[in-house]
Order: sequence, then C-alpha cells, then structure tokens
Amino acid sequence: MHAECDIFPGTSCGDPRFTGGDGNTFYFHGSKDQDFCIVSDAGLHINAHFIGNHNPALNRDFTWVQALGVTFVAAGGDHHHRLYVGARRAAEWDEDEDHVQVTFDGEPVDVDAARNARWASKVLPGLSVRRTKDVNAVTVELDGAFAISAAAVPVTDEDDRVHRYGKTGRDSLVHLDLGFQFHNLTADVDGVLGQTYRPGYVTKLDISAKMPIMGGAPKYLSEGLFSTDCAVSRFHHRRDAAGAAVVTTYAS
Repeated sequence: MHAECDIFPGTSCGDPRFTGGDGNTFYFHGSKDQDFCIVSDAGLHINAHFIGNHNPALNRDFTWVQALGVTFVAAGGDHHHRLYVGARRAAEWDEDEDHVQVTFDGEPVDVDAARNARWASKVLPGLSVRRTKDVNAVTVELDGAFAISAAAVPVTDEDDRVHRYGKTGRDSLVHLDLGFQFHNLTADVDGVLGQTYRPGYVTKLDISAKMPIMGGAPKYLSEGLFSTDCAVSRFHHRRDAAGAAVVTTYAS
C-alpha cells in the first residue's frame, strides 16, 4: 500500500491535504508544533504532530505532518499500546539516508534497510513493519485493524519557490506522506479524517472550491502526541491496566 495522494480514500500528503473515506479531498491546516486527532474510535486513536512555518501574509501556518502517535487496544486485550511513526529532521535532504523512525511501546523498531524487509512483534502477534523501499518508506500493519503507509519526504526547493513556504538551509521540513486502511471502525468514529468513514457521512465542505478547507481545529487539538483528550475523542481505553505512561520523544 502506498500513499496515492488525491486518488484513493484515506491519504494525507503535503501541507497537509487529506482524501477522506468519502473520496473528497480537503486541506486541514492546524498549526505548527501542535498535535491533532485525525482518527478517534473506541479502540483506536491516531494523533498527528504538525511542523511548519508561520506565514504572516496569510495569518496562518504552513504545516506538514511530521509524526503519528497511534494508541490502540489489541483484540482481546485489556490495555493499550502506543506506536510512533515519525520523520527525522534533516537540515539537508539525503535520499539515501533513512529518515523514518518507528517505535512500539517506547522501544525502537529496527528493520533492515532493504525493500520488503520485515519486522514482526514478538509481544503482539499480527503487528508488523515492512519496508516498501530500501529507506524512507514503510507500511505498519495490525492484522484486522489497520495498515498505515508512511513515506518521509522533504519540502523541495521547487515547492518552496512556488508556494513561498519559507524553507531555510537549516531545515528541509521532512514530513510524512501517509496512506491509511481501516478494517474495523465503528459508526461513531471521529477525527479530522476518521469522521469521513462514518456510514452516511455528508461533508460540510465546499467541494467545488479550489482548496476545500476543513476548519474547527480547536476540537481536534490534543495535549500531546499520545493524548486521547481531544474534544471529539471516542477512545474508551484512557489508561492501561497498570496506568503507566509510555513516553516517546519526537525524531531528531
């Protein structure tokens, strides 16, 4: 599975541009250095960490998704797990260097740098990470629940020139292009992207606009990458059995 931007439902690409489960494409700007819930369901909660630059002329931030924090409850489980998928920061982009970082319950996931190399969890059967390219592209999958493709990409000089993103020589704004597949969502799912998977969902966006924009950022705002506290949260398992917190730092 790859993040086929603007073609298939369940993608997030660029600055960031989502294609929902209903097939409609829209922008969600959020704000830099903050976390927003993009999918929230009974046993699955996905937050996205946004990076970016402020644009005074537009009175908003240019933003990109730098990392995902996936909190989930495995089938038959009584506590939740935390999965981090992030793009490492780079002053200069090197396509031969791996910029993707994955951790599971706070522990690094190491996958050989070769296409189709695969890691399978010994702790949680059915959880795997597979490289779809030698570097910078992986698919993370939990059988029967979700599959997430993530590709680390920079803001190119050409994109910066055309859109005036304000990229500097100190940061190539490495971010994730993402593709999602979900296998067991409830009818109550919410979040920036999640709500578009509800049965009978009708978009409120002006889909005839050149750049349909989803507003309402405050109701999707989360306190942290693994927080399940956004106003539209549907996640039922707020703490695991031990009540322990798992801390994962952002890639750097």
